[in-house]
Amino acid sequence: MADHPCPCGLPETYETCCGRFHAGTAAAPTAERLMRSRYCAFVRLDAGYLLRTWHPRTRPERVDLDPGMRWTGLEILETAGGSAFHSAGTVTFRASYRGGSLHEHSRFERVGGAWVYVDGDFLS
Repeated sequence: MADHPCPCGLPETYETCCGRFHAGTAAAPTAERLMRSRYCAFVRLDAGYLLRTWHPRTRPERVDLDPGMRWTGLEILETAGGSAFHSAGTVTFRASYRGGSLHEHSRFERVGGAWVYVDGDFLS
């Protein structure tokens, strides 16, 4: 998998893109990169990463991932804030899977300097 493109859609390998965030050797520098890495974690069934990058006040006890779900692509539609100069940001995205798509407006905040997912609103 080292030479395969990252599932998040950026033109890098998994290891040089989201893999380093999943491994804990780097932190996502923006809300968008965290969003991309979380999508990649859904693709790779990495529930631990999803929980680690969820805001403590909204984080569920556990995440149940469906191994039968086949994610097929991520499209970032809009971002606001979420850079190194912000403490909060939003990302609107469409994540496609075999048979449909998920459209969400997600909110992110910094906790202890690291970006975390707070919550989101599903869009139609």
